[in-house]
Amino acid sequence: MELEQYSIVLVNLDPTIGSEIKKTRPCVIVSPNEINKFLRTIVVAPMTTNLKGYPTRIKVKYLQKKGMIAIDQIRTIDKSRILKTFDKLTRSEIQKCKDIIRETFVD
Repeated sequence: MELEQYSIVLVNLDPTIGSEIKKTRPCVIVSPNEINKFLRTIVVAPMTTNLKGYPTRIKVKYLQKKGMIAIDQIRTIDKSRILKTFDKLTRSEIQKCKDIIRETFVD
């Protein structure tokens, strides 16, 4: 399975603890392709239909649903959690992701 940065994948995030995003849900791969190819783990940002206006969330429309990518919930997962791969983000969604990741994690 080829896992590319900014692809949307269906991930089983359970078990979780506390306020971590739960359930099986789409996530966006944010780790670079070099990591995705050689490591058994990847870094993802979960997607949610909870449309809270946090500055760390990116609005997207996917499968006719409005949702958000939760950059504040980025986590590393084992590839075995991935159940299915979908499309990639659009060019503008990728740029928004890069901007929010930079704004959030790079001082």
